[in-house]
Amino acid sequence: MSELFSTLQKILPQHGLSRMGGRVANSTTPWLKDLLIKQFARVYDVNLKEAERGAFEDYNSFNDFFTRALRADARPLAQGEQTLVSPADGTVSQLGDIHNDQLLQAKGHTYSVHSLAGELGDEFNNGSFCTIYLAPSDYHRVHLPFNGTLTHTKAIPGALYSVNAATEANIEGLFARNERLVCRFETDYGPMLVILVGAMIVASIETDWLGPASPYMLVEDTEHHLVYRRGDEIGQFLLGSTVICCFTEGSVALAEHLQAGTKVKMGEAIGTFL
Repeated sequence: MSELFSTLQKILPQHGLSRMGGRVANSTTPWLKDLLIKQFARVYDVNLKEAERGAFEDYNSFNDFFTRALRADARPLAQGEQTLVSPADGTVSQLGDIHNDQLLQAKGHTYSVHSLAGELGDEFNNGSFCTIYLAPSDYHRVHLPFNGTLTHTKAIPGALYSVNAATEANIEGLFARNERLVCRFETDYGPMLVILVGAMIVASIETDWLGPASPYMLVEDTEHHLVYRRGDEIGQFLLGSTVICCFTEGSVALAEHLQAGTKVKMGEAIGTFL
């Protein structure tokens, strides 16, 4: 069944479906946006107790609801000057060492840092990585795991396969095939990559800074000099997708309690810079 699901996605008009879904999700027509919001909330058991706006009627569109901000006290940051925090709410898909330029996607499937990030990934061989999957029911804003200066971004066009256990197991090089935004930050402990990966019906990847509009039409490299603190918001997804963090050799010890399938919240400790 999972192989059939993956095969169907290869023949579906991914970008066309995503653009159509984006138009519907951006609609401000009261009956339509209220219907979408309430049905989604019912299916995914969405609780607005943590949100800045606590009523479904407070949102102008489905996308406005989906990317809702949380209260300032909803995601406290883990303590420790060298502590890395989770960039998002979600589930750890895979994590570990980057061996011979290869990251683990799923059992039996790997992909290379270079195919994922281009030349921005050249310093990360033999380093470590952590992949976090955001389900539709998760909080969908992305935050910085550690203090750093954004120096480069690379917007890379690609497919929009949905991201889940089935596609990770059956679509080779999934994350290096989907649309993605590679963000390189310089920290006091060396460079760090935070990579936002798009997926089916993700109408866009939005960032805190001005950049190319998603879906990306061509590869765009941009230089920056923007200083962020740990926990600062850097972007958001429209519908579920994935964040991949990469660290250089010997710079980070990932938290021992993390494994594939571990649920995490933004601000929770996921490792320590050494």
